[in-house]
Amino acid sequence: MNTAAPMLELAQVSRRLAGREVVRELSLRVARGRILGLLGVNGAGKTTTLRMACGVLAPSRGQVRVEGRDLYEQPQLARRHIGYLPETPPLHGELTTREYLSFCARLHGVARSAVAAAVERAIERCALGEVARRLTGALSKGYRQRVGVAQAIVHEPGLIVLDEPASGLDPVQALRLRELIRSLGHDHALIVSTHVLPDVAACCDEVAILHRGTLRHVGPVAAAADDRYEAQFSTAVDATLWQGLPLVVAAAAQHDALHWQVRLAAGTGGAALIAALVARGAPLCGLRRASPSLEATFLAIAASDTAQAA
Repeated sequence: MNTAAPMLELAQVSRRLAGREVVRELSLRVARGRILGLLGVNGAGKTTTLRMACGVLAPSRGQVRVEGRDLYEQPQLARRHIGYLPETPPLHGELTTREYLSFCARLHGVARSAVAAAVERAIERCALGEVARRLTGALSKGYRQRVGVAQAIVHEPGLIVLDEPASGLDPVQALRLRELIRSLGHDHALIVSTHVLPDVAACCDEVAILHRGTLRHVGPVAAAADDRYEAQFSTAVDATLWQGLPLVVAAAAQHDALHWQVRLAAGTGGAALIAALVARGAPLCGLRRASPSLEATFLAIAASDTAQAA
């Protein structure tokens, strides 16, 4: 049994700003080797949450723990164990990319003898070789963003926190960033805040949705969808097809009579459904497990909140 403390734990944290509680009673855990996607509309409290997780902003209530130790009782933990990319990369325009990353490595406690190797590794991982000698102030937005990611990982922290890391990247750069995030997830704990739902689906193991400062949803990105399946037929079928099948809890046509979503009884697999439909002579031509829709979950949370406020 693995009893190791999570790399990061937020325990009932709240934060008031300008007399308003912008984050309320939020609890999250991120283990090493896991990537958490943090979603929310503007003003949801994502940046405040990330700043509390990194030791930049103390919570009004609750605790932030890094490997079981209170971050605000031992703030030195942040320097070595956390890498943080804020929404606007904290660059020094008068330094070259290599100089800036060397400065960041030393700032995070990397031994002087190990700085050069750490910088070269970060440059390679973030594909910054062609701008390594250029001033960061002269870089394009996409390159500045990649330098920001590099400074967050140059000291090989246990926890990496990225606030909108894909901002300003072109499609090729964004794809490479996804690959980098996935590779970092093997050995680090990551929190990635983004507005781009496909990025969460492609990169993250779990997703947390914040709305108006409250955690409204948390769970695996690739969780099964309550034993739901999508069935496709070569010719139209009607609801009588599903009657008398004890393994089918519910069935509903999707768009037309050729496509159906079917919910099965707990513990029933797709193979049993195929056998039952074939036995009935149904013109089945495809069956797949229904994927949970991250977009639908996100929009439902926003819509329910709007309805309550109306």
